[in-house]
Amino acid sequence: PSAPTRSQEAPSAPPPPGRREPPAFPTPTPTDQAMAVEAMAEKNTGAGAGAAGGVAPESGDRRSRFRRICVYCGSAKGRKASYQDAAVELGKELVERGIDLVYGGGSIGLMGLVSHAVHDGGRHVIGVIPKSLMPREVTGEPVGEVRAVSGMHERKAEMVRSADAFIALPGGYGTLDELLEVLTWAQLGIHKKPVTTNSDSLYFRHLEDGKLLINTSSLSSLASQ
Repeated sequence: PSAPTRSQEAPSAPPPPGRREPPAFPTPTPTDQAMAVEAMAEKNTGAGAGAAGGVAPESGDRRSRFRRICVYCGSAKGRKASYQDAAVELGKELVERGIDLVYGGGSIGLMGLVSHAVHDGGRHVIGVIPKSLMPREVTGEPVGEVRAVSGMHERKAEMVRSADAFIALPGGYGTLDELLEVLTWAQLGIHKKPVTTNSDSLYFRHLEDGKLLINTSSLSSLASQ
């Protein structure tokens, strides 16, 4: 007898009771991130320009409506080489789109990788760092413009004021704190600037269930809203 067709094949067995199959999360790329923040800015009718002042893209090229994007990330390189690759690729993507960088001011870890990539590409880099952290997180020559502030609260406020949008790379508690605060300010209506991530870290994935954090795996549906 002939082999059964696909429609005749028995369906695969469901997972055992009480067990849920983990969802698939595609890892967003730097291009995904840039597209996501651009789409959110269009959705907000240009509100993403913020205090720093956005610029409209030039016809026929990849220049962004944003002048500066803040990148939250760790002062360590992390356990995965993919984290380091993502930091360098994001820096190059910002350069290609003519965007300057606002970040935490460190010259080591992921902060050092993304800031050097942007600075080496000819774009302006603004590092905002508490004076107490400078001996620990700044080694050698500082990258770009360094704004030394009195503490962590002033650092976060200055980064938000200076940027038109926000991207979180992998990091530790400090990165999570910065991301949650900028999301909270968006929820309270303090700003309407886009926020997204580039990480396969679990806590970032859970945050994507909310409406304030862009899920970069569904750009087509976001752009159509």
